[in-house]
Amino acid sequence: MSETITFEDFSKIDLRVGTIIEVNDFPKAHKPAYQLTIDFGDLGIKKTSAQITTLYSKAILLNRQVVANVNFSEKQIANFMSQCLVVGAVDNSNVILLSPEQQVPNGTPIR
Repeated sequence: MSETITFEDFSKIDLRVGTIIEVNDFPKAHKPAYQLTIDFGDLGIKKTSAQITTLYSKAILLNRQVVANVNFSEKQIANFMSQCLVVGAVDNSNVILLSPEQQVPNGTPIR
């Protein structure tokens, strides 16, 4: 288990639901990854990279809703600026994406 945090610490994390609207290969990444463009509704469109090529094809990802942290500071990965972080469960180095069980509006917060 990680370090214990306070409710105030947790409340700083802004997790939202968004829909992947574009998926591209990311050949300059050190590990196999995709570049994702995600629509977060009123929050706008954000880009990120994700090392999820083992379990997910581009076709499966397109139009899929995912959960992401949208208030990280931007991070440069190779020649690409990542603006959010898609979250998932990690099992044997594979990331299994988290997503809502039913369709919800883009930008819906996770509480």
